Amino acid sequence: MSLQLIGKKIGMTQIYDANNNIVPVTVVQAGPCPVTQVKTVESDGYNAVQIAYGPQKEQRLSKPELGHLKKAGVAPHTHLGEIRFVDAPEFKIGDTLTVKLFKNGQTVDVIGTTKGRGFQGVVKRYNMDGQPDSHGHMTHRRIGSIGMRQTPGHVVKGKKMPGHMGQARRTVQNLTIVGIDEEQNLLLIKGSFPGANGDLVVVRNAKKAK
Repeated sequence: MSLQLIGKKIGMTQIYDANNNIVPVTVVQAGPCPVTQVKTVESDGYNAVQIAYGPQKEQRLSKPELGHLKKAGVAPHTHLGEIRFVDAPEFKIGDTLTVKLFKNGQTVDVIGTTKGRGFQGVVKRYNMDGQPDSHGHMTHRRIGSIGMRQTPGHVVKGKKMPGHMGQARRTVQNLTIVGIDEEQNLLLIKGSFPGANGDLVVVRNAKKAK
């Protein structure tokens, strides 16, 4: 069964395993995520469960958002997410999903958003070498030639050029959970994944577990 939690990236630290080896981990505060809506093939055309994350003040939500959450009997929350199922979901409105869904040693996928870098040149954006720094060269970090004059006679589609860098959705697969703190809703996940501290992330069962 596919399960996932919405959470917040706290930051990186390190712990010791049973053999006293240092293990780098990323701490994620995952959940609790109350169920706000249950979708089925009969009612919506597919099976899914909608969950909420991040308690919020009422005045910071719109009236449609407040009405939707009050109908489900859930306190105001900032974020909504959806978990799709092949069969009819076993959860019902009002249930709360917590880190108890996961266990130590389990492999998970983490979805996050990379840090935004704004408009960047090709040296920083694509790690290009740039042009010589001496012998009279006037353009050091520019892209140089981007096409030919005759054939094909235009800049090919997909050419690596300066532009917006970062702020993109990325998924890191097959990370291992090495610690769970149920009291504080914390997951200790071995390794790193994109996103700044405090950014929203999604932790789910690994889809391509080895």
